[in-house]
Parts: sequence; C-alpha cells; structure tokens
Amino acid sequence: MVLYDEYIDKLKHQVQREKEEYYKEKGKMENIIEQIKDNEKKLNEIKLKSDRLLQVKLLFQNVSHFAREQSKRQMEHLVTQCLQYIFDPSFEFRIEIVEKANRIEGEFYVVSKVNGQEIVTRPQDSRGGGVVDVISLAIRIAMMQISEPKIQGPLILDEPAKHVSEDYIMNVADFIKQVSSIFKRQIIMVTHNNHLLESADVCYRVELKDGVSIVTPLNLT
Repeated sequence: MVLYDEYIDKLKHQVQREKEEYYKEKGKMENIIEQIKDNEKKLNEIKLKSDRLLQVKLLFQNVSHFAREQSKRQMEHLVTQCLQYIFDPSFEFRIEIVEKANRIEGEFYVVSKVNGQEIVTRPQDSRGGGVVDVISLAIRIAMMQISEPKIQGPLILDEPAKHVSEDYIMNVADFIKQVSSIFKRQIIMVTHNNHLLESADVCYRVELKDGVSIVTPLNLT
C-alpha cells in the first residue's frame, strides 16, 4: 500500500511538472504568436508606407519630367531664336534628354537644313566656335529668364562672341541690345570688339598702367 501511495505521489508530481512545462511552453508560444501578429502589423504598415513613398516618387518623377520638358522647350525656343537672328533662319537648337549612370543629362544639337535635308550636328561641329559662343550666350540668358525664383540684377558678359566672325558680329551686337530692351535687364559687358562696343549706351575704357586700372569714359557719338 505504501509503495502504491508513493507511486501515485510520484505520478502526481510528474503530472504537475508536465503541466508546468506545458503552461510554460504555452506561454512562450502565445508570446511568439503575439510577436508574429505585431511583426505582421508592422510589416503591413511598412508596406503601406512603401506604397505611399512609391506613389510620391512617381509623382515627383512626373512633376520633374514636366518641369524638365517645360524648361527644355523654353530654352530650345530662346536659343533657336538667337541662332536664327544671328546666323541663319533655318537654324534650330535641340536638347536631347538622356540618362547616363542614373543621372539625367542634356545633349545639345544644332539643326540646319541644306537643300531640304535636315543636318544635325553638335554645336562645336557647326560653323566652329562662333556657334558655341552664341549658344553659350543664349543659354545664359535663358537660364536667367526661366529660373524660379527670378534671378535679379544685371547680366555680366566677359568677351562674348569672341569667336564670331565679322560677318555676324553686328547681329550679335543687335541681339544683345534687343535682349536688354525686351527683358528690361542691364547688361555689363567687357569686350575688345568695336562693333559690340558701339552697341553700348555707356562705355568706359579700362587701361592698366603701373599696376593701376585707369578708367576713362568714352564718347560714342
């Protein structure tokens, strides 16, 4: 009888230990389930945030593309007008937007027509440095005019159109004069070219003597 009671007690203790182990493991499992639910909730929140960020990214890309196209068209129009005014009415300026190494870049081209055939060249390959000078000048003007917020103050030019031939330099002088008048912007220009000099409203000669700059007003009349 004593052995039987001891056996029963032993079984009871064993059952109790098994119960304790069961509830212990059950508690762990419930904690794991709660962690899984919590992680699933966080994952869903991250997915939702990721979807929103993707939508924002797409929106920014669309807005950026639209703004880029607007600026591209404005710049093409202004530079084309400049080229046509100075060189030839058949000239056209084009910008090709390309993606290189995850960066957006613009390639510049000059389009001209010869005998009805369209010829597309890079600026440096089209009539030499004069075209490059004029495009550079026109792009500077375009950037100042289309920038937001507006860039205030004068346009400062240092030896503009220095590679433009005598055949077209008068057109450059007239173009600069027109830009100042149309956009109501003062232009301060440093030049050695007499044709550009004569287009100025006010002119000064600056000479360096013994390390000192001597400024002398010039009478253009």
